Amino acid sequence: MKNRRHIMKKFLSVLTVAMLLAVPLRVYAENPVPEVSARACVLIEEKTGKILFEKNSAEKLPMASTTKIMTTLLCIESGGLDDEFVVDSSAIKVEGSSMGLVEGDVVTKRSLCYGMLLPSGNDAANAAAVKIGGSIEEFAEMMNERAEQIGMTRTCFVTPSGLEGEGHGSSAYDMALLAREALKNPVFAEICSETEAKVRFGNPPYDRWLKNTNKLLTMYDGVKGVKTGFTDEAGRCLVSACERDGVSLVCVTLNDKNDWEDHSRMYDYGFSNVTSAELSSDEIYPLTIVGGTEETIPVKAQGSITIGDDGKLMNKISSEIIMPPFVYTNIKLDDKVGEMRWYYDGRYIGSLDITAMKNARFESVEKSEKNILEKIKDFLFNN
Repeated sequence: MKNRRHIMKKFLSVLTVAMLLAVPLRVYAENPVPEVSARACVLIEEKTGKILFEKNSAEKLPMASTTKIMTTLLCIESGGLDDEFVVDSSAIKVEGSSMGLVEGDVVTKRSLCYGMLLPSGNDAANAAAVKIGGSIEEFAEMMNERAEQIGMTRTCFVTPSGLEGEGHGSSAYDMALLAREALKNPVFAEICSETEAKVRFGNPPYDRWLKNTNKLLTMYDGVKGVKTGFTDEAGRCLVSACERDGVSLVCVTLNDKNDWEDHSRMYDYGFSNVTSAELSSDEIYPLTIVGGTEETIPVKAQGSITIGDDGKLMNKISSEIIMPPFVYTNIKLDDKVGEMRWYYDGRYIGSLDITAMKNARFESVEKSEKNILEKIKDFLFNN
């Protein structure tokens, strides 16, 4: 391609590049806009973050133990999940739901993640926070920094457990964005989908069974997580995700006495109003090989990304090619040489690997060195 920069970035027309195949989901009865009892709620398409239904979704409210989505995500991202350590005795002295930690218990971060996401252990959340951040306060700062990265603009974390703290709160939409981010992590996704799990901890450690408080996992087909919550101030809170035919939706209700039913109704509505669409490209690009037996080789984006389209989404889909202007090495068939990144309204969705469609090898070192200088001069002075 002409006039490519060192990192080539070019937004591509969906009409000319993306092969968007609208495939209806399984036929469900038409569902009217749901009536929900929640103070605030939102239903989004997971890949894009597009809002399909909402009620007061920007209002900042207490979110109880759904807070532990962030605590668990940070715990996983901190690494060393299977390293054993003794829990901080003061951290686990906390009221409310518990995974059963006592002073002197030996745990791993992985076991604490199960303890947070399944039985909603406040002791697990505090133990993780102190281990990772050094203190509850320092960990809360880490939570808020991560929230800013995700784009949670109406959120303030004060506690790792979700127990009330001055200013602690979020919006339904922010919590949906958090769930969307957390579900990208395969460890998080696996843990929050379990109805029960055998977890090892204690002094000495031994196996115990923990049960998930999220009844929606067995109540509604396709639900894959993520977290329940309740305090007197926040009421019943629920963040869930559900997948059908490759399309995934995320639902959040805050202060909702009928959360199980409302999530079911919102999913009925969502899945009856979206179609499955594939983001892909048939376009073939030339990649210059410096000093190769051929000047260029064809490359192409492989695979596709499935999203749910409500009929109003595609005009905000864009893509970007990330690929060097030339390469100075041998290339084999199917080697990755770049990425095609997809966005909805500027928000990153996912990427497809761009791979070589044939082999390319050097002719000689001398020719390679000569060609690389010519390509650099052309790149610097003619682009």
